[in-house]
Amino acid sequence: MTRSTLRSVAEAAGVSAATVSLVLRDKPHAIPTSTVDRVRRAAAEQGYRPNRAAQAMRTGRTGLVLLSLRMMTDPWALAVADTIGEAAEGSGATALVQSRGDWFDTVLRLQPDVAYLDSPTPGAETARRLAELVARGQRLVVFSDTLAADGFDVIRSDAAPGTALVLDAILPHTGDVAYLRPTVGGAVHPSQAARHDAYAAAVTAGRVERDRTTDYDGSRTSAFGAALRLLSSPGRPAAILGNTDYAALAALQAAQYLGLRVPDDVMVAGLGNTAEAAQAAPALTTAGPEDFFARQAAIVLDAASRDAGTGTLHTFPWRLYPRRSTFHHRTEPRIERNHLP
Repeated sequence: MTRSTLRSVAEAAGVSAATVSLVLRDKPHAIPTSTVDRVRRAAAEQGYRPNRAAQAMRTGRTGLVLLSLRMMTDPWALAVADTIGEAAEGSGATALVQSRGDWFDTVLRLQPDVAYLDSPTPGAETARRLAELVARGQRLVVFSDTLAADGFDVIRSDAAPGTALVLDAILPHTGDVAYLRPTVGGAVHPSQAARHDAYAAAVTAGRVERDRTTDYDGSRTSAFGAALRLLSSPGRPAAILGNTDYAALAALQAAQYLGLRVPDDVMVAGLGNTAEAAQAAPALTTAGPEDFFARQAAIVLDAASRDAGTGTLHTFPWRLYPRRSTFHHRTEPRIERNHLP
């Protein structure tokens, strides 16, 4: 059977190869509807599939959107992958997720239309790598609390004010708040440090009774274990704040495993405003940007279609989402340690 090509489809439809290319890339512009229908019918009859390698050589586009995500077990990362993946599919592109390995080498190898980088480690080496990719004409969208938009887009979503909002919601009820903090090799990732800084500031100010920072290795299993140890101790905290929603959801699971009532026996809150937080039972109090994931996906897809070397700083302020996992819809007084069962 003869292999279908762009030219054979063009001949069958009675149009140029350029017209076929525009129609099949969903960019028919001013092409008459009858011609568009004829091209698509000819392509379907021949079973034509675009040659991505040849297309990339002609257009300089690979049709790939690369997502470099740090923690794929995090509901936040899953929501990022889902929304950008759906937006990419709708535009005719393919989203690829990298959760391990060196993002710099992967971007160089795949040359995606745009690469989304989740919280690259700040420093001179990261700055050098980003500058090299920009010089090569690579489009980038970087999630970072510190980087400037220097030839690439930056998503800025400062979590420290959001952490303070959640603490402001908990502290009228109790000052006995533990904090779940992820560490890797004993070190806190810079993207997570600002969240804990807000908790530490509340401890220093005397608003939180004492520092009950509890470290875990970044996985949900480890977060569950850390919360289980906290809640099994004789002096268990009256509230747990997770550095992410997934850590808080693990704490919620640990409380339920121990037969504790949330929020009556222990309050639980997270950070990130993920869909899983709203769907939990009880729904999880959290903080995060409004409509973040869809808006970010639109920015990524827009960057994929723009000229390389341009960039904008996009800021996403946080707001509080009070839900049933804390006392937001109740009138209970401030919890004291000696009143807990």
